[in-house]
Amino acid sequence: MRVAALYDIHGNLPALEAVLAELERDGGVDEIVVGGDVLWGPLQSECLGLLRSAGATFVSGNCEHDVLDPRSDVDRWCREQLADAERTAVASWPQAVDRDIDGLGKVVFCHATPLDDERILTRITPDEAVVAEFAGIDATVVVCGHTHVQFDRRVPGAPRLVNAGSVGLPYEGVPGAFWAFVGPEIELRRVTYDVERALAALRATTFPGFDEVFARSLEGRITALAATTELESRRGA
Repeated sequence: MRVAALYDIHGNLPALEAVLAELERDGGVDEIVVGGDVLWGPLQSECLGLLRSAGATFVSGNCEHDVLDPRSDVDRWCREQLADAERTAVASWPQAVDRDIDGLGKVVFCHATPLDDERILTRITPDEAVVAEFAGIDATVVVCGHTHVQFDRRVPGAPRLVNAGSVGLPYEGVPGAFWAFVGPEIELRRVTYDVERALAALRATTFPGFDEVFARSLEGRITALAATTELESRRGA
């Protein structure tokens, strides 16, 4: 079994289209697992429709909760872009799904951790904190997202921890859409696309604060090191 793990799309339709086109060029996969945060972005409905037509399996992220239960102007803008049927569908997404994958064993796909979609784990989180976070979790591999930075960690006493990266809002220091193949090995992937054209299309949606949130990310102006350092400081706060 081979799974494409697509995380943190954030309504970036051009990035999603680029990933799906690459999957088709590579011969496809057995399943697409979308690990949360499809929402909270400019073209959410279009991303939802494309993923549903591709037969994707969905896992909920923290931004799905933020949009369905809005607490900010941006949250409310995002909620208003969704039809009632879309909101109902999103509300049904599970916290995690698992698959038995040849070569890897039991793989759990979740947004942040299997029990909490807001926990922060980075590539520099101390080993003991990773072990404590996954105590009692039955898995050989956990595939997550949430921090928008790819990594693949092996910590003694914990499942192998893989962050698939972000398709639509990456913090990697270079432009592109980031995702992962899972099975029979782990392969972290990046596909490039026309970022300037994407920025024009996404900006036209009037997503609040677009340039502050999206332009810096898509243009590669947020590095993995800076993002990881900031996120790790928040984890320990």
